[in-house]
Amino acid sequence: MYKADDFSRLEISLDACRNNYSYYKSLLNPSTKLLVLVKANAYGHGAAAFAKVMEEQGADYLAVAYPVEGMELRNAGIHLPILVLSGGTDYFNEMIDFRLEPAIPNMYTLKCLLEVLRRRGESSYPIHIKLDTGMHRLGFMSSEIDELLDFLPKCPEVRVKSIYSHLATADDPSMDQFTLAQIEMFRRNAPRISDALGYKPLYHILNSAGIERFSDYQMDMVRLGIGIYGLSPFSAAELKPVAHFKCKILQIKTLKEGDGAIGYCRNGKIAKAGTVIATIPVGYADGIDRRLGNGNFAFELNGQLVPTIGNICMDMCMLDITGVEAKVGDTVTIFGDKPTAAEMAEKLGTIPYEIFTSVPRRIERIVVK
Repeated sequence: MYKADDFSRLEISLDACRNNYSYYKSLLNPSTKLLVLVKANAYGHGAAAFAKVMEEQGADYLAVAYPVEGMELRNAGIHLPILVLSGGTDYFNEMIDFRLEPAIPNMYTLKCLLEVLRRRGESSYPIHIKLDTGMHRLGFMSSEIDELLDFLPKCPEVRVKSIYSHLATADDPSMDQFTLAQIEMFRRNAPRISDALGYKPLYHILNSAGIERFSDYQMDMVRLGIGIYGLSPFSAAELKPVAHFKCKILQIKTLKEGDGAIGYCRNGKIAKAGTVIATIPVGYADGIDRRLGNGNFAFELNGQLVPTIGNICMDMCMLDITGVEAKVGDTVTIFGDKPTAAEMAEKLGTIPYEIFTSVPRRIERIVVK
C-alpha cells in the first residue's frame, strides 16, 4: 500500500493556512468580510483541498477565474458563495446550474446574462459589478456608468451582491498616489450605483497588499490572494509558506575519474573523482524550470542546500550531493521554508505566483498538519 509521501508531492500545511488566515483577519474590522482567491488551482496549491480549509476557517466568499473552476469546487462539496472573475459569456447556463456568481465588467456581458436568466425564469440572480478605476483590464469605465445606471435598476432578473475594483500597484509604495486615486474613483462611483439600485451591495477593492497597507479602505469586504499562501514583501515575519514541494531520491551514484559528464548534452561537468550524484523524480514538466539546471539553483537535502548538476530533464534532474550524508528515499525539498518560492522566482526573474502555478496537477497535493 503506497503512502502519500512515497510520491513527489506538494504538501499544504494546515498550520500555515490557519496562521496566515488569522494574521489577515487581525487587520480587519470584525464586520469586514473576507474573500479568498482560489483561482488557478488555488495558485497551484490544490483548489478543492484549499477551499475546504478556507471554508472551515470561516471565509465568507471564494473567487475563481473561470466557471469550470467553480464547478469543480461545487463537485468537491464546497458550499461558500463563489465569485467568477473572468468567465466570459459562454457558460452562463452552467454557472446558474452550479449557483456561481458572475462578475459583470460591461454592458455586453450583462445583456447576455439577462437573456439566459429570462429564458430560465430566474430572478434576483447574484452578480458582481466590476469597475475599472485605472488598471484598464476589465470593468466599467467611469464614462460608461451612466448607461449602467439607466439600465440596471430595470433588471429584476439580477441582484447586485457587490461592486468592486482592483488595485494595480498596492504593493509598490512609490505608486501610492495612484493607488489612492483608484480608491477615490471607486468611492465616487460605487455609491452612484447603489443609489440607483435603492440598496447597498458590498463594496471591495483591497487585495493582499491593500489589506496590509491601506486598511482604512477595507470597506465591506477584502480579497485575499497571495498573502493567504504565505507571501508578502511587508509581513514576511508574520506569514508562513503554505506549500512545500518535496520528492524522494531515486538513485545515488559516486562517479570516478573518467566517468565524464552528466545528463543531456553532457553539460553536467564533474569537478573531481568522487562526485556524488542524486537523481530525483521531478523535471521541467513538474515546474522545475530548465534555467535552474547546471548549478544555477540548489534544493534542500537533510538540512543542506545541494546544487543541480547537468540539464533539467522532463521528469528528472540531478543534484551534486558530494559531502552530504544521504540515501535513496531521502526527501528533497524543491521549495518551502528553504529554499523559498520567492528565492526561486528571483533566480528566474519572475514572481512566486508563476512558481506556484507551474507545478502541474500530476504532482499530488496533500494536506498535512
